[in-house]
Amino acid sequence: MKPELESLPLAEVERLAERVADPAAWNYLVSGAGTEDALRENLAAFRRIRFAPRVCTDVSEVDTELRLLGLDLPHPVLIGPTACHRMFHPDGEEATARGAGEAGAVFCLSGYSTTGMAAVQRAASGPWWLQYNAAPDDGFTRELIAEATERGAAGIVLTVDTPVAGARERQGWDGVSLPDGLSFALTESAPYPVRPPSSPYEIHRPALDASFTWERLAGLRSSTRIPLLVKGILRADDALRCLDAGADGIIVSNHGARNLDSVLSTAEALPRVAEAVRGRAAVLVDGGLRRGADIAKALALGADAVLLGRPALHGLVLAGAQGVGHVVRRLRYELAMTMALCGAPNLAALDADLLV
Repeated sequence: MKPELESLPLAEVERLAERVADPAAWNYLVSGAGTEDALRENLAAFRRIRFAPRVCTDVSEVDTELRLLGLDLPHPVLIGPTACHRMFHPDGEEATARGAGEAGAVFCLSGYSTTGMAAVQRAASGPWWLQYNAAPDDGFTRELIAEATERGAAGIVLTVDTPVAGARERQGWDGVSLPDGLSFALTESAPYPVRPPSSPYEIHRPALDASFTWERLAGLRSSTRIPLLVKGILRADDALRCLDAGADGIIVSNHGARNLDSVLSTAEALPRVAEAVRGRAAVLVDGGLRRGADIAKALALGADAVLLGRPALHGLVLAGAQGVGHVVRRLRYELAMTMALCGAPNLAALDADLLV
């Protein structure tokens, strides 16, 4: 890694990335729904939480290791599913997978990837998951799950919070036009068109299923032997329904505040979900995480691990695989520093008693 990159704070990574990114791609990356109140609140909710640190605790060694869904990981920082990586860097998802693996992070491949699954499998130097949205044809979803399993994926993430897309006005209503030469590689053989609505007054998309039910979730769960996580949960009762459907993991997420504006922030939703689950499934969270202190707060609120969305893409824009790796390593470093300053020598010591 170049020394000048290694020393960059993540706020500077974001600032420099904006300077070099294609403007249309950057608007797609940073935009939220509606007036973007929820987008700002995802960040603000974590900032409002304060630590009440313990002192005179031996933190001469700080351990960030964990076991998550059968994986032994060096830290709880994972790369969440985000679309269209080749809009941000020529190497796209291959670079993200490579950078994540080199930094010890699980990489979750989006169903709206601009790189094929085989190429990501070859590029990945660590464990990876496949994400897909609840879609109209469960048979095609099962085919994707089967291919991912055969290619060595360690988990499946099913996103259930998008029966329709939100009004993402800053990115151009709710759609994105891929540049010439790019396509959604995983959906080229889908039995439905993957495109925005034909009219701005049509809320439904042909690739999103507004009729998806808990029964169908259970059916998809039974189609694979590897762990299945459900993404887009903000309510305790929905978390319990995920458990009833056989989910191995629950991802507290409001879709990066890209769907419903004025929605609950993930920092507010997380404790309720974690309390309901009570260790019966893994609990992860995304949205609003920008510093190692945010990650420590998320773990103290009940998460087992966190998923990075926009910060990982900031690194990808700036420096490809090296940039992604830098973001992960920097956050792990900040997390360990925060743990030491809070008197928490390991992840188990991060609990709600540390928070105000």
